[in-house]
Amino acid sequence: MSIGGLAAMIAAIAFAVLVLFLVKVLLKVSKTMDQVNRTVETANETITIITKDADILSKEVEGLLVKSNALLLDVNEKVSTIDPLFTAVADLGTSVSDLNQSSRNLVTRVGSLGRTTAKATVAGKVGQVASKYFSKRKSSTESETTKA
Repeated sequence: MSIGGLAAMIAAIAFAVLVLFLVKVLLKVSKTMDQVNRTVETANETITIITKDADILSKEVEGLLVKSNALLLDVNEKVSTIDPLFTAVADLGTSVSDLNQSSRNLVTRVGSLGRTTAKATVAGKVGQVASKYFSKRKSSTESETTKA
């Protein structure tokens, strides 16, 4: 074999080795691509399931919001119907407070009247005693004058 034939043979062997390595790399790339495809399919299925669940949840949340709005409306209506009750209770509290103040004033006046009456009674008794004393004195002065 000549040098040219030997060089061609070396080149052919190198080319065959290169092809073998390329085939091996391409097989690995093919397996990797299959795994990537399976992962993408699984991700797509998961996204589909999550989207369906999110749609269901959003509908349920919307229903809850509608119900809570209706409940809030009902509560507001009921509160507006009992507002006059609170106004009446406030007015009653004011009236009771005024009544208590009037009662205190009456007790103060009655107490003052009682003290005034007690003073008048004491003055009346002093006057009666003084009147009896002066009556006795007058009668004793008259009896002394008649005896003399």
